Amino acid sequence: MVTEEEKKEYQEYVEEITPTHSLPKNMCKAFLVGGIICVVGQAFLDWGAALGLDEKTAGSFCSILLVLISVVLTGLNIWPYIGKFGGAGALVPITGFANSVAAPAIEYQKEGQVFGIGAKIFTIAGPVILYGVLSSWALGLIYWIGKCFGVF
Repeated sequence: MVTEEEKKEYQEYVEEITPTHSLPKNMCKAFLVGGIICVVGQAFLDWGAALGLDEKTAGSFCSILLVLISVVLTGLNIWPYIGKFGGAGALVPITGFANSVAAPAIEYQKEGQVFGIGAKIFTIAGPVILYGVLSSWALGLIYWIGKCFGVF
C-alpha cells in the first residue's frame, strides 16, 4: 500500500526532473532558426538569379542546396543540435523533411543496404510522401473529370 508521504515524495521527484519550458523563449529560438534557414534560402535564390537562372530554375537550385545542407548536417550529427535548439523553427518544410529521410537511413545503415537503409529510410517521411502523392493524384483525377464535363 502506498502512503500519502510516498505519494508526496514521488510528486516532488516528478516536479524536480520534469523539464520546464519557457514558451516565449522557445518561440524566439524557433523564429531565429527558421528565419536563418529562410535567409539562407533567399541567398541561394538571389545567387541563382545572379548566375542567370530563371525564377523556376533558381527555386529548384535553392531547394536542392537546402536539402543537401540538411542531409550533410544530419550525417555529421549537427542537425539534431539545431533541431533541439530551434524546435519547430528547424522544421522549415524542406530542411526538416530532408532530415526526416536522412536520419533513419543513417541510424539503420549498420543493418545493411536492404533491411537497414532500404526498409527504414521512409519510416517517418514515407506517409508524407504516400499521402501527398495519393491526394495530388486524386485531385488531378477530379480536375480532369471536371475538365471533361466542362465544370472547370
